[in-house]
Amino acid sequence: MAYIAGSADKVPSAVVKAAKEEKKNVIGDDVPKQMTREDWRKSKELEEARKLGNIPALVDEEGRDINPHIPQYIAAAPWYLGHTQPTLKHQRPQEEKIKRFSQLNEWYHRGVKAGSVATKFRKGACQNCGAMTHSKKDCLERPRKIGAKFTGDEIAPDEHLQPTLAFDYDGKRDRWNGYDPLGYQAVIEEFAKVDEAKKLLKAQQLQEDLLTGKLSEKVAKVGDSDDDDDDEDKYAEGADMPGTNFDTKRRITVRNLRIREDTAKYLRNLDPNSAYYDPKTRSMRENPYKNTGKPAEELPYSGDNFVRAVGDTNKMAQAQLFAWDAFERGTDVHLQAEPTKLELLHSEFKVRKDDFTENKKQSILETYGGEEHLEAPSNQLLLAQTEDYVEYSRHGTILKGQEKAKIKSKYEEDININNHTSVWGSFWKAGNWGYQCCHSFVKHSYCTGEAGKMVSDNLIDGLLEGEEQEEEKDLPKTLLEEHQEKMIKQKKDKKKKKKKNNEDSEEEAERLKKEKLKKALVEEDRKQEEADRILAMDERKRPYNSLQSFSDYKQPTEEEMEAWRMKKRKTEDPMADFLGGRK
Repeated sequence: MAYIAGSADKVPSAVVKAAKEEKKNVIGDDVPKQMTREDWRKSKELEEARKLGNIPALVDEEGRDINPHIPQYIAAAPWYLGHTQPTLKHQRPQEEKIKRFSQLNEWYHRGVKAGSVATKFRKGACQNCGAMTHSKKDCLERPRKIGAKFTGDEIAPDEHLQPTLAFDYDGKRDRWNGYDPLGYQAVIEEFAKVDEAKKLLKAQQLQEDLLTGKLSEKVAKVGDSDDDDDDEDKYAEGADMPGTNFDTKRRITVRNLRIREDTAKYLRNLDPNSAYYDPKTRSMRENPYKNTGKPAEELPYSGDNFVRAVGDTNKMAQAQLFAWDAFERGTDVHLQAEPTKLELLHSEFKVRKDDFTENKKQSILETYGGEEHLEAPSNQLLLAQTEDYVEYSRHGTILKGQEKAKIKSKYEEDININNHTSVWGSFWKAGNWGYQCCHSFVKHSYCTGEAGKMVSDNLIDGLLEGEEQEEEKDLPKTLLEEHQEKMIKQKKDKKKKKKKNNEDSEEEAERLKKEKLKKALVEEDRKQEEADRILAMDERKRPYNSLQSFSDYKQPTEEEMEAWRMKKRKTEDPMADFLGGRK
């Protein structure tokens, strides 16, 4: 702030006097004095006067004015610096502390020092190779059988001592810092050799095609020209772009926003009054073929609104309508804010609505009747009329029309063996299965017809009733009859044996159960006596864990449980103590 000339007259004399005292106190003493309350008030008045320009600003040691508007935390020097006068030196760069940074063209040296190589071993050098820049343990050469210290031969040259480079913030983060462009020269030369080899190979191929007659002289001249590089850029099939899949008939790239083989939506109907196409969203919501009269199933494209009517879109729309209606009726629900709550309310609403509809329907039917009309079958079933025209003869055969198709099966049907007209298992009598056509109980037997029926029925009836007819006593038995008698006898014997075995097994099981129960009762008595003896003893003389042996860890059997029930004390019996025993 510059000093305003002629304004010193307007400044109070007390402020001017305080400024002189401040200057005297600050400059005259080596250490700043502690300010009293009065001094602090005067310093504030001086600060305000300097900001207004009524008195000159403070001057530092170099003679430069100090801006009075600088904040106190910037203008005030730390106490440990020892400044006794106004200064801003602590805010400026300290020259003695400025570090010298390395330049960008400075980098670590690589390789060995240029110049002459020592011919004899020097004191302090590597004992293995003779170089002065490292010791024996840091030597990277092959360990010699006899080191250079003793032979003095093949002294290795000295390497460059790596300097310690100090880079600033930008130098540390420079990606190309220390890059040597000469190191990339080998890569350039390699690619140049590859290009030369390609040109030679291409010229050789053109020469061979020319000799075989595949190319004309004109094509050969074009091939010898310098337009080959332009042809490579001209055809995309010769390029090698990442993310691109090339084919001779079709080219597909990742840059495509849609499949180019598909017809664009705005090209489906060129009528300007057709469905509107939005180029920003690339959507055509209406059907461009709605005036053609074709059904939507046959159209290649029915508009984007068709997608909105499939899937769960209708459910979402119904849920939104339900939310709006519920909110109007006082229910606080929202589709986006509380979807779970809305789903539960909607499902409960649908259940109640179905129940209300069903109850209303039942009340109407109970009041007016007519439930039989709702359960009546269709007219087609009532009148037995169909659209299939069939003519039948008086015998039931079809004269004209299509015969009703039979249900096909993967199994063979209507195929009978051994002259039978029915299948095995179509007849059952007296616990046996057989054929219905001849009443034969032998599987794969030959059919005997009505005669076999008579013989089989008479034989079975006679065996079951224990009687034989008089006229059949003198007749010899056939093999079929003997076989049937044998089968029936075997079945009877098997039933008797099974019944006897069951009875014997039941008796044996009952006997074993009684023996186990008897043993369990004896064991229970022993346990109770031992328990009473131990409980009667003095607690101090009772063995440790003496009652543990009476508690078995295994699961008790049914006999042991029954013995325990029979021997346990019945405390609810009033005569138990009087009798002096257990029941």
